[in-house]
Amino acid sequence: MKRAIVPGTFDPITEGHIDVIRRAAQIFDEVIVGVAESAGKGPLFSLEERVSLAKQSLEDIDNVRVEPFDDLLTTFANRMDAKIVVKGLRAITDFEYEFQQAALNYELSRELETVFIMSPTKFMYLSSSIVRELARLGGEISQFVTPCVKEALQRKFNSAQEGD
Repeated sequence: MKRAIVPGTFDPITEGHIDVIRRAAQIFDEVIVGVAESAGKGPLFSLEERVSLAKQSLEDIDNVRVEPFDDLLTTFANRMDAKIVVKGLRAITDFEYEFQQAALNYELSRELETVFIMSPTKFMYLSSSIVRELARLGGEISQFVTPCVKEALQRKFNSAQEGD
């Protein structure tokens, strides 16, 4: 069985992430979406919230499951018995960062390969940080996220405004 991991912070999961995950699910027998704790990034959503939103957003893809992790990607991949990491690329800047990460992961775990999936043009500019900022400013985000993510963002920012 070819098992791959699509890791990320997913704060929140976007249609760009979902596109990469769907395409990976067409290539591999099983895809594990690894939601990283990433406490150093100061995520808007808790790990539990991000896992829940990813599960809801991906529930229609049979060979995908969502798992949280708070250790090295190589350790998580080993625990999940996955030999492939799938990363989406939007631009040259993504490539530079992801290339370094892939090289480091290979040094840490020689059996772990990285596969890159290019984003389609319509998602090349899309990121979780852009979606968060749009939502914070009251912009329309329906085309960028699933309905459950849109609702969660609205709840987050409405409660933040009420607290002002």
